[in-house]
Amino acid sequence: MSSEARAAIVKQIAQRLGFMACGISKATFLEEEASRLESWLMQNHHGEMGYMARNFDKRIDPRKLVPGAKSVVSLLYNYYPNASQKDKDAPKLARYAYGKDYHPIIKDKLFEFMHEIQTKIGAVEGRVFVDSAPVLEKVWAAKSGLGWVGKNTNLIRKQNGSYFFIAELIIDLELAADQAVTDHCGSCTACLDACPTNAFVAPYKLDASKCISYFTIELKDAIPNEVKGQFDDWAFGCDICQEVCPWNRFSTPHNEPQFEPNPELMQLSKNDWHEITEEVFNRLFEVSAVQRTGFNGLKRNLEFLK
Repeated sequence: MSSEARAAIVKQIAQRLGFMACGISKATFLEEEASRLESWLMQNHHGEMGYMARNFDKRIDPRKLVPGAKSVVSLLYNYYPNASQKDKDAPKLARYAYGKDYHPIIKDKLFEFMHEIQTKIGAVEGRVFVDSAPVLEKVWAAKSGLGWVGKNTNLIRKQNGSYFFIAELIIDLELAADQAVTDHCGSCTACLDACPTNAFVAPYKLDASKCISYFTIELKDAIPNEVKGQFDDWAFGCDICQEVCPWNRFSTPHNEPQFEPNPELMQLSKNDWHEITEEVFNRLFEVSAVQRTGFNGLKRNLEFLK
């Protein structure tokens, strides 16, 4: 079977499993990205996310992460919701956190994906990844033609915008690779202009330590007073640079039942949020990405918004 035929089978499996798109790259050393990542880390743009500085070699060469790797299969999974929070003055959640935590949901699909590849093609070894290992997922997705990394440092896709998760299979199977697409940000600076904490130090360059998502999720200490009043009511994550991106006018609602939000969550008023108890938190966010910050972390964020 040719590498083209194998690639076609892989893409058919991706479509059947409900992925928005599938692209393929050769598993090679990311020479250009290595210097860019090193510079970003040297400028401390990762803040307290120490994990970003670990496993540098594996992050820029998938063959060190998965010995014998020949292909990186990049996958997109839509999470754009149909629902929205009813109280426009209530603290806000990033849209990806409306439903159940995406990690186990997508990982289950990836294990099924691997099993189908092995059934249809033969003995294949590799690993599956969803935001859980030193993989430069946006870089691989861009290399495989799924979109381009925009000025807001998100992967953007002409057909769908940017409200999707990225996942990978790194496998020892030779597959025909796809071609990267061109950048379509043009002269637009909507995302750079809209960021209330000025986290973009330049187009295509994010100082993550200034990002609202970093402050509300990654930072474990007190939020610095100098950003008080700049969060635009975001209590967990932030979607501003996606909301203003013109390409997201092409976003369409997902069809993943497990991403549907609890109706009670969408109905919470501003007052409900600020009076949330641990019992209510555990009921609403039992299997949610919001568990990442925990009840105490969410309360810290809510207090900061007052």
